[in-house]
Amino acid sequence: MLVLKTTIQGFLTAVKGLLLTVRHLFAARKARETLDIRDQDYFQQQQGVTTVQYPRQQMPIPEVARYQLEVEIDDCIVCDLCAKACPVDCIDIQSIKSPNAIGKTSDGSVKRLYPAKFDIDMAKCMYCGLCTVVCPTECITMTNQYDRSTQQLTDLIYGFSEMTDKEVQQRKEEWTKFQAEKEAAKKGS
Repeated sequence: MLVLKTTIQGFLTAVKGLLLTVRHLFAARKARETLDIRDQDYFQQQQGVTTVQYPRQQMPIPEVARYQLEVEIDDCIVCDLCAKACPVDCIDIQSIKSPNAIGKTSDGSVKRLYPAKFDIDMAKCMYCGLCTVVCPTECITMTNQYDRSTQQLTDLIYGFSEMTDKEVQQRKEEWTKFQAEKEAAKKGS
């Protein structure tokens, strides 16, 4: 008697599961349109195919989303605050001092350092946004770019410095010469 009851219960459970699968199969014939998650009845409208057919269809991107980092290097004062705030050390900055002011950023900050290297490893980045918060010139921002698929992790290291090796060497020599002249002036006084 117990075996018969267990067999019937197992059969009914299998039929319920099969009916659910068949119902989803026929509901999936109607393709679902992309809906905005901010709509009042978003969860009631979810009928049909639930997979977005990427790249032909894309989900709407929220305004406050955190994706790919971008640096406006002309506005960067190379303060290194973003690298210090980064919890995973994905930002690598090397600077070269300048004997004179280089110029000004768009917000009026004086630039006194050259960005010899400004690399961000997006493979390490955890998209926390801390680097964007601490930046005094707001030159590092999060963009709405999210699809950066690649087979090589090294392709996810983005370099934002525009200086060539020759320019880096020249700027280092200028700073060394300035320091030597400064020391000579001290000893001569």
